Amino acid sequence: MAVFPSSPLSLLFTSPFSFLPTLASGTSSWPFAPLSPLWPLSASSREDASPPAALSQAASAVTSAVSRAFGSAQTAPAVAQPLYDYVYDAWQRSVLFLDALRERGNQTYVHEQAGMPPVLAFDYDVIVDGRELEDPCNYALLRIKPAEDAPTDPRMRPFVVIDPRAGHGPGIAGFKMDSEVGIALRKGHPCYFVTFFPVPCETQTIQSVAQAEAVFIQRVRELHPESDGLPFIIGNCQGGWAAALLAASAPGLVGPLMLAGSPLSYWAGVRGKNPMRYSGGMLGGSWMSSLAADLGDGHFDGAHLVQNFENLNPANTYWGKLYNLYSRVDTERERFLEFERWWGGHFQLNRAEIDWIVQNLFVGNHLTRNEVYAKNARAPVDLRNIRTPIIVLASWGDNITPPQQALNWIPDLYASVDEIVANEQVIVYCLHDKVGHLGIFVSASVANKEHTELFSALDLIDVLPPGLYEAKITDSTPEAARLEALEGRYEIRFEVRTIEDILALDDGRDDEQPFEVVRRIAENNQRLYDLFVSPFVRASSNAFTAHVLRESHPARVERSVMSDANPALGFLPAIAGAVREHRRPVAPDNPFTLLEKQMSASIEASWDAYRDARDAWVESAFYNIYTAPWVQACVGVAPNQPLEPIAPPLMALRKELAHYRLRAARAHLAKGTLVDAFMRIAAYIVDEMHTVQYRPFQRMRELAREYLGDRQPSIAELKEAARRQGAIVQLDPQAAIEALPEIVPDMKTRRALLAAVYRIATVSGPLEGERRERYRHVQRALGVEPGSEKTGLPPVGGGESPERGSGATGAGDSTAGAGGGAPRVKASAPATEPEAAPARAKASRARAAAGVEAAAPVKPMRAARAGAKAKATEAVEARKAPVAAKTSARRSRAAPAPKSVPARAEGTTATRRRATRGADE
Repeated sequence: MAVFPSSPLSLLFTSPFSFLPTLASGTSSWPFAPLSPLWPLSASSREDASPPAALSQAASAVTSAVSRAFGSAQTAPAVAQPLYDYVYDAWQRSVLFLDALRERGNQTYVHEQAGMPPVLAFDYDVIVDGRELEDPCNYALLRIKPAEDAPTDPRMRPFVVIDPRAGHGPGIAGFKMDSEVGIALRKGHPCYFVTFFPVPCETQTIQSVAQAEAVFIQRVRELHPESDGLPFIIGNCQGGWAAALLAASAPGLVGPLMLAGSPLSYWAGVRGKNPMRYSGGMLGGSWMSSLAADLGDGHFDGAHLVQNFENLNPANTYWGKLYNLYSRVDTERERFLEFERWWGGHFQLNRAEIDWIVQNLFVGNHLTRNEVYAKNARAPVDLRNIRTPIIVLASWGDNITPPQQALNWIPDLYASVDEIVANEQVIVYCLHDKVGHLGIFVSASVANKEHTELFSALDLIDVLPPGLYEAKITDSTPEAARLEALEGRYEIRFEVRTIEDILALDDGRDDEQPFEVVRRIAENNQRLYDLFVSPFVRASSNAFTAHVLRESHPARVERSVMSDANPALGFLPAIAGAVREHRRPVAPDNPFTLLEKQMSASIEASWDAYRDARDAWVESAFYNIYTAPWVQACVGVAPNQPLEPIAPPLMALRKELAHYRLRAARAHLAKGTLVDAFMRIAAYIVDEMHTVQYRPFQRMRELAREYLGDRQPSIAELKEAARRQGAIVQLDPQAAIEALPEIVPDMKTRRALLAAVYRIATVSGPLEGERRERYRHVQRALGVEPGSEKTGLPPVGGGESPERGSGATGAGDSTAGAGGGAPRVKASAPATEPEAAPARAKASRARAAAGVEAAAPVKPMRAARAGAKAKATEAVEARKAPVAAKTSARRSRAAPAPKSVPARAEGTTATRRRATRGADE
């Protein structure tokens, strides 16, 4: 007996068609499977199956006859030969075209019988199976195996890719080498993949999936305890809002977040271009998806979602894709079959899942309005709780997730960039010119350009000052030979943007007001359906009827009919094999071939005209219905009243939080380490530049590796300093620079710090205009003479610099402090007081304290290399620092000699010798 999805009625109902085989998990069967014992060519999992010898001989005879009829030049006069060549080629292409469709059907059958695994081009291991969790779901975490000759580095940040569950199966983000998964492995990052199975668990909800994904990320962190940064999460399409929910619910669990083609603002769009957003209104709300799930015995068929995508572009669905295969059947067959293996794998969702998605996102648009609640939660999920950088990748050629739907959540949450800064948030978006929705995940050009550059600049994005940026990627091939600190062919930079820039991508937001009317009508219709219709539909549906409905869907029928399970196609493999042996393509300049292409273009244009007329009618009907004053009055919406995306109490809370963070930033104005001083100067210069380039950051990393080695600051330390100093500079740039002498009291340290800043800032070109003026302002504030920055940094190892003489050693140690983890204690005041007796005592105490501060970082750096003792050692040093400063000050006052004896530095003998010599100088 066949195994169907369980339901109460299935226990009492035995199907008369129980001979139809199904998978153990309850997935689809094959309509022509009963003919298998009768027909030797029925769909088989054997890809190397060959037709019987008799059919092969008959096919060869047919092919030879056609070849003699059309292939000989003597059969027609010269003037008619192009026609004969074209007819012969068209016949051969037709046979190969039908054979490719037959292979697609067989491939679908084999894929279903295998359980529809992810279509990944990489081997993998299952790390966590979500079906075994306390709250089970049909998700799993896979670890992608790298190639043996290109292992990954476990210390690098791990990547986690979440594929969309929107009707199709998983694997699109890694079904070829030039993909998100392939680029991550190529760069040495450990890579993980969140997959899912065809049939959901019975009790599965969106909350179950979110909890499972949190378990997956926690497991990834446990597998990489030494990685430099939290896991990088990539959410593709529907996986994007799932990743955003996870990051907002567990802010400290995830690292940077990339939303690739992910809709978060579902009502947004441009009139005349984005018709898909009107679907909910034209269907009367979300009740249609509930009806489809009830008819499916509690399971929603993903083929319905795939059909919606195909209806967006009927020219490609019903003609362009098939004609492209027919016209290039000799070269497109493999690519066509590869893509169709993923496109034809339809997965299911529970009714609870599809209802949540449609009601809260597509129709309700509750996510950016802070109206989505987790299970048993009192507070809504707030995307402003995300504490990591958010990267948005969208495309102008995407008709499923246009840039407005990918970006308008930003003005929904933040009224200005000042609020983004106050929330310490970093948002980066990148817009492609023309690639389509699937191209964002699949296109090799996007993978080798946008994904590669964004992945390379991930550490820079993680330490950007809070704000809104647009990533610009340019081809540097013409001048790559003279560009320093450049990896690869492209160069990426981040340009500062405002909320007005985001709004300028849209044609206004007044057209979103009718969607509020749709939302209220949809809620009323949903209640009516659940109360009066759903009980009867569920009572009349069962496992058998749901199975018949799924198998009769056109997307499945076209594959089952065009397969070896269909006896009428038994001759096709033999004829196709004979055609390949006698293949003779027509010349590209054949006039009938050119005429064929013109006819194809006309057919596509006709389909496009139909699509445009249909979309225009749908848009007109939508606005005529839902902007009617009486319709809006029926649901309590004031006519022509603009939407207020943010509730007033929440707005007040946000303002209070922003004021609190500004007060905290003001309290740290004169506090910090040399890392803070460096990041403050960088934020001050970048604030006027309006552009952050990757090459200076790459130069900074090179200098850190050259001078500090393992002592260089971690990404987490740089990120914390960047956020803190970015807020301080945003608060009061002038006061932030004037307070630098209190953070960096030693002159040699100041020179080394500014030399490092100058060397990094000039990697992209000389300092000019306002950048130079700001750098000069920092020099004046620190009391450093102009021109000293060009003398260079001290040599590696702390020896004397040929440019600076004996003063380079102290500067070298100071440079290490600027890049390493200096203790976070308030620096003493600079020694610039008048030469009075109390002032000299104060200066002596300042020099002693400076000596302690220069020596203190050594011990925490050694502890950082030891790993487990780092935090404890830093806490001990923080407690000892004030006592050591007082002791050193007392010694300086009691010493008869003019020089004070510096405190003994911790660390190796060479380290203590360098620290002592620097303090003496």
